[in-house]
Parts: sequence; structure tokens; C-alpha cells
Amino acid sequence: MATISPSSSLALSDAIIDFLEYLEVERGRAQKTSENYHFYLQRLVEYAGNIDIREIDNEVVRKWRLWLNRHKNDQGQALSLTSQSYHLIALRSFLGFCTKRGYDTLPPSAIELPKTTRQRVSFLTDDEVQRLFEAVDTDTPVGLRDRAILELLFTSGLRVSELVSLDRGHINVRRREFSVRGKGQKDRPIFISQQAADWVELYLKSRLDNLPALFIAYSRHTAHIPRDGSFRRLSVRSIQRLVSQYALLAGITKHVSPHTMRHSFATDLLMNGADLRSVQSMLGHANISTTQVYTHVTDQHLKEIHERFHNTRK
Repeated sequence: MATISPSSSLALSDAIIDFLEYLEVERGRAQKTSENYHFYLQRLVEYAGNIDIREIDNEVVRKWRLWLNRHKNDQGQALSLTSQSYHLIALRSFLGFCTKRGYDTLPPSAIELPKTTRQRVSFLTDDEVQRLFEAVDTDTPVGLRDRAILELLFTSGLRVSELVSLDRGHINVRRREFSVRGKGQKDRPIFISQQAADWVELYLKSRLDNLPALFIAYSRHTAHIPRDGSFRRLSVRSIQRLVSQYALLAGITKHVSPHTMRHSFATDLLMNGADLRSVQSMLGHANISTTQVYTHVTDQHLKEIHERFHNTRK
């Protein structure tokens, strides 16, 4: 690892490598996080070249922001304001690392993030959740697997990346609780309903293999494990397609993704009286501000209760 000091020069690309190693080794960040930061910071190298990190100043950042705002991908699409913010967050973290190492460069506090409008949270109603479940044909091994997936997503608040990483040994259907390692390599408890546990158990009983992965892809034609023993763990993309397809079968017109199920889990808890801190813990949010987005969803619910039960004068 290169040594950064105020008296030495260091090329931007070398400093980025040091920063990524720091994230992974010293901060314990997930590899995917490092990959994302690498992608965003490479955009700075693409714009400014492999400059010395001491050359990063307000003017370089200003012109880079303008470059990002005008940047088009291969499909001719511009970067969203949210995507531009991710680039600046990565730069701010990088500059914080450089400052911590004693290098005289632009302070991270000089990076101002653009104001973005938080996207409206989409969630399913009780009726839509039930229709989604009932859209699955559970007379097949694939159907049993898919019903177990949908039940787990709704009852646990799991991220789809956490779901696909589960092995059989991770989940305890008797106690209906287990733990996962989420963002920031932090463990958190997961609790599931009896109904979800029952469907997972039915699915596992239908399996005739000893493969470790909880959710696997079946042979396209036979809906069983291929005879040659080849298999693969279901991917994030496979789960996304699966959820979307069942939403269409259920006649749900809104866009439904695994994250919609996570939103539905959180909204259901809050509407039934759970406190925000508990929901924060169950979702694995590092900051309560992230969880507070759901209060905008439940505000309408509270308004309906007020209008229904409050004895207004006529």
C-alpha cells in the first residue's frame, strides 16, 4: 500500500486503490460496496485524468459535476440526480480517507450534495399481497419454491441479496428466527411468520437433493435438479423476474419488485402499531432517517383513522 503524506505526491488512481483496500480491510465493507465506489471514482479519473490528488480542488470538482450532469451512457441516457449524488458521496468518502491519512487535499466538507426528491415508497395492500400469494401454482416443486420465496420476502423484510445468499442451515423453521449479515457486514435477527415457515418446510420436503443453497434454479424442462447434478443458486435477477411475473398474474398493475415486498413489510408493521426504532432494527438500517421515509406512507393511514373515528362537529 502506498504511503500518503503531505510532502509526497500520489496519483489519483493509486490513491483510489489504497482507499478501496481501506474500505474492505479496515472498514469491513462488502466487496460490492468497494466495486460501486471504484466505479464512481473511475468516472473522476475518466474526466480529470490520473492527476495528483493534491490537484483536486473546488474548480476540478465543479467542472466534474458539470461533466456528470452532461454525461450520457451508451444508450444516450443522462445520469439521474440520484446517480450523480452517489458519485459525490464516493468522492467525499475518498477525500475523508485522504485527509485521515494526512494528505493536504480538498476537505470532504467542501463537497455539497445536490438536493434530491426522495422517491415515493410503493407497497402492496393486504388484498394485493394475498392475490400475489394465490397466483402461485403450488402443485409443482417450482411453485412451492416460489411461494416460499414470496412468503419470506413479505414476512422478513429481507433484502433480495440476503435472500439469495441463504443456505438451508441458515434458516430455523421451528424457532422461526435466524440471523443474516447485511450491509456493512452487520448481523441482524430475522423473524418469520408461522405461515412462511410452513411454506419453506413444504418446499424443503419436496427437495430430493442435499444441495446447501436454500433457493436453487430447477431444470427448465423437468422442474427438477438436472441428472448431471449441475445446479445454480437463484440469482437476484431471477428473483426480480419471479416477483414481477407473479404480480402480473395477480392482476397488480403497479411495478412490484423484491424491494416492494420489503417496503410492504415495513409499512405493515408501522400501520399495525410498531415503533420506528424497532422497524429500523428489523430492516437493518444504519440511520433512523432512512426508516423515516415510511412515515410518509403511514401519514395517509393516520388521516383515514382520524376522519373515521374523530367525532367532528356538524
